[in-house]
Amino acid sequence: MSRAGTADAATDVVPARRHLPDAPFLAAARRERPSRRPVWFMRQAGRSLPEYREVRRGSGMLEACLTPELACEITLQPVRRYGVDAAILFSDIVVPLKAAGVGVDIVAGTGPVVERPVRTAADVAALPTLDAEGVAPVAEAVRLLVRELGETPLIGFAGAPFTLASYLVEGGPSRNHERTKALMHAEPATWHALCSALADTTLTFLRAQVDAGVDAVQLFDSWAGALSERDYRELVLPHSTRVLQGLADTGLPRIHFGVGTSELLGAMGEAGADVVGVDWRVPLDMAAARVGPGRALQGNLDPALLFAGPEVVEREVRRILAEGASAEGHVFNLGHGVLPETDPDALARVVDLVHSADLP
Repeated sequence: MSRAGTADAATDVVPARRHLPDAPFLAAARRERPSRRPVWFMRQAGRSLPEYREVRRGSGMLEACLTPELACEITLQPVRRYGVDAAILFSDIVVPLKAAGVGVDIVAGTGPVVERPVRTAADVAALPTLDAEGVAPVAEAVRLLVRELGETPLIGFAGAPFTLASYLVEGGPSRNHERTKALMHAEPATWHALCSALADTTLTFLRAQVDAGVDAVQLFDSWAGALSERDYRELVLPHSTRVLQGLADTGLPRIHFGVGTSELLGAMGEAGADVVGVDWRVPLDMAAARVGPGRALQGNLDPALLFAGPEVVEREVRRILAEGASAEGHVFNLGHGVLPETDPDALARVVDLVHSADLP
């Protein structure tokens, strides 16, 4: 475990916000010219790493997220191994719900499961609110990380209101989101009240991370790709916008990413993020046209291609770098998270390829 786990570190005075003028990730996110192409990976800390499996032995997912020393160590592991250009706080979409007092747990092989689904106006009114004290362990993990990371930026993380709402309404993961879509259309007032409450929760969660010292934030919308653009604009976009614009005063880069959102990229580009994440389903040059000017892009290697061998990976990495040159800024990433069975050496090769590539 890193020295961040010592009692002395936990009681240190929080330093002033770091100034990282040479960080390639921050330069690209701000559409400035970086010293090299930056790269990091969603789910870079996790089951693909043997050191992660070792340190997580005997600890539940939410327990790990809410134990500062453990969350710090897990966040640092891929930075040590790969030399990526950003760390992302080890957390989970449902952590702020758990911290607020919602009955939710992460069940192995299933995912988040909600004890009492939220499906009526009364259920929405009964939702507990989150305060900064409730996520004090997360803030402490950020403070530990800021001391450990040196010149590597730290990205804060939260799930978007729509994805949180979907888990609450469905009671867990859903293939078709039928209860969620039914509520959205049959009781739009209840739906907007739910998403408004979750936007408050998300802002509180991200603000706690910002105040503790993160250098950027990512708003992750796992299930937005299940929606039509019309429904997204009317029923989801206002709430994601409130979260992202609610952080505008921080001056930190804001990333907005969703899965299966190729047809939503134009709308997502309007939500207020500085960087729009793109999954593997659409080329980055096409995504740049859809998102429009004034935004950097992040992405978008298909994580399954990491299993195809070095020649395929090199070809695809170079293709994505070429397509990403059409964006005003480009942060290389996967088009979704690292798959559990991924060979860590394949990710190491991607980092080397990206870092050795010429700047556009």
